[in-house]
Amino acid sequence: MSYTENICGSIPALITPFSQSGDIDMNAFKSLLSWHVDKGSHGLVICGTTGESPTVTDAEHLTLATAAVENTPEDYPVIIGCGSNATQKAIKLTLQAQDAGASAALIVVPYYNKPSQQGIYAHFKAIHDATNLPIILYNVPSRTISDISDETVVDLAKLERIIGIKDATGDLQRLDNMKKQIKKDFTFLSGDDMSAAQYITRGGNGCISVSANVAPDKCAAVYNLIKTGDTERAMQQDAQLNALHNAMFVEPSPAAPKYALAQMGKIENILRLPLLPLSAEGITKIENILKQNT
Repeated sequence: MSYTENICGSIPALITPFSQSGDIDMNAFKSLLSWHVDKGSHGLVICGTTGESPTVTDAEHLTLATAAVENTPEDYPVIIGCGSNATQKAIKLTLQAQDAGASAALIVVPYYNKPSQQGIYAHFKAIHDATNLPIILYNVPSRTISDISDETVVDLAKLERIIGIKDATGDLQRLDNMKKQIKKDFTFLSGDDMSAAQYITRGGNGCISVSANVAPDKCAAVYNLIKTGDTERAMQQDAQLNALHNAMFVEPSPAAPKYALAQMGKIENILRLPLLPLSAEGITKIENILKQNT
């Protein structure tokens, strides 16, 4: 099996459930893992942005990675967020994910530092060379300020274990451009729920999704329909999810998906500062949308 063969489809960027004490609620976490497998999610991202990774400690990161691997089926894709704006810390987190048995590491473009393209390349190459885990690049300039150029992605793709990208820019032309230039098996994953279905029809391999936290079966169904050739029906179903996609970002994520999951009885509605639970105004905006989609 190639590195990329089974990393595709609807892949929720899983929230991290917390208890009233502020600790990780491991029972809720394991329950969510089982629920997503049962509902047809094609893989999971743990400790991504939606998992509140900036406030997860290194020890918690290892605990979550290990639990995710141990509580999902063998060969089920478990991708661990290992990004940092400090290269040595990103290496440490990637080695932890590797030791836990993860399928791949999702590593965000360094944030705040504003490195050059040469610095971004050197960052990812250093992580690649110090570890043995497949690496998925994560480009989300709305959060990081820095934007990895298509040319830098093409250069990084020449490294053996740089196996894909999560592109949260929503710019479908970038997918077309990179696909023309990358000559090996490479996993192209959307990080933008609103344009994900279009991304997949243009040759993308799936979506790392926020919406799939609360509607995993519906998000997986859109991908499955596209892959079986029923694009028209897939687009119809995706259009019905547009309101949900927008609702997930009425306030800084994961406020909305955590509220929805709490309403479903799956977690407690607790976030770590500086993020806050969904406000009363936010709840009013999305309540009817959630009733129709969860």
